[in-house]
Amino acid sequence: MPFADAAAPPPDWATGPRPPDPEGDPRTRGDEPDPHDWARQIVLRQLTAAPRTRSELAQALRRRSCPDDVAAAVLDRMEEVGLVDDEAYAGMLVRSRQAGRGLATRALRQELRRKGVDDETAAAALADVDPGAEEERARQLVATRIRSMHGLEPQVQTRRLAAMLARKGYDADVAMRVVREAVRDAPEHQRD
Repeated sequence: MPFADAAAPPPDWATGPRPPDPEGDPRTRGDEPDPHDWARQIVLRQLTAAPRTRSELAQALRRRSCPDDVAAAVLDRMEEVGLVDDEAYAGMLVRSRQAGRGLATRALRQELRRKGVDDETAAAALADVDPGAEEERARQLVATRIRSMHGLEPQVQTRRLAAMLARKGYDADVAMRVVREAVRDAPEHQRD
């Protein structure tokens, strides 16, 4: 009879991965897990999802009730090995937000501050932003947006375009200059 030994466990390939050994897991044995290892796992999970600043990781550890000294030690080690680098993060955020969303220096500075990047690091990352390229990006944004405003009064177009650039952090002088040029040069506002 092939099924005579029903008590024998099936081979590993039939059941898939085995569940963790409850005797080896410190949480089920009643032992306290190593707080440094626990904090390291939290940080690594956060970094797996997306790049983070040291401040964001410290907040995540604080939410999980990690002691401050343990959090500082783990984050210091993560910086040593290069997994946490606020300077690289700031540079990446500036490049991606400027290219993808068309944000200007002021909005980028606010976003870096919100992410917990210190002012000195933010200033270094923003130093690479070319004002001429920023103005050209404003022109591109306005040119794209004005196409959907065909038929509106020039004052309405001006107000909406200036508001869009203000939300993206553009300086008022640059925004108004770019918007006025675009509205003035729009084919619908040209005199025959």
